[in-house]
Amino acid sequence: MKKKSDKEKDLESLRKEFEKVENLFVTSYEKMRVSQDNDLRKVVRDSGSKYRVVKNNLAEKASEGTAAENVLKGLRGMTSIAYTYDDPVALAKALTTYAKANPVFTFKAGIVQGRVIDVKAINDLASLPSKEEIYAKLMFLINSPAQRLAGTINAVGRSLAVVVDQAVKENKFQS
Repeated sequence: MKKKSDKEKDLESLRKEFEKVENLFVTSYEKMRVSQDNDLRKVVRDSGSKYRVVKNNLAEKASEGTAAENVLKGLRGMTSIAYTYDDPVALAKALTTYAKANPVFTFKAGIVQGRVIDVKAINDLASLPSKEEIYAKLMFLINSPAQRLAGTINAVGRSLAVVVDQAVKENKFQS
């Protein structure tokens, strides 16, 4: 059994995490084997996120006064949390992919950029393109008009060169 001082350290550590985090997914891991849990931890770590098994009452106390308070109130069953400071889409994709392969892993709720979302919204979030894909599409859209303008300007010069070349071949410039 943990000492009271250790429990207070755990509570304070978790509270600091909840104060900083804007993207959090509350999950249930009942009936998962240790090997499945290790695989899940690896998947979450590879997405640049963190995963933690928490006691329900500890999570509820630590979340008081934070954005996570609404989703961590009144939890039942075995609970774990996955959270990230960066891209919630990458974490949602990783978790939903894992949940499809392991049906014993389920979602309870989540928070994305400080707003509470339900399980359906988590699945919708996972279907969004990644941040890199969105940046690539945006750069294409920004770059496209410039490419068209450059092509048009080059076309005028090309057309002029073709006309001059044809005129030279047909001896149109002789006086």
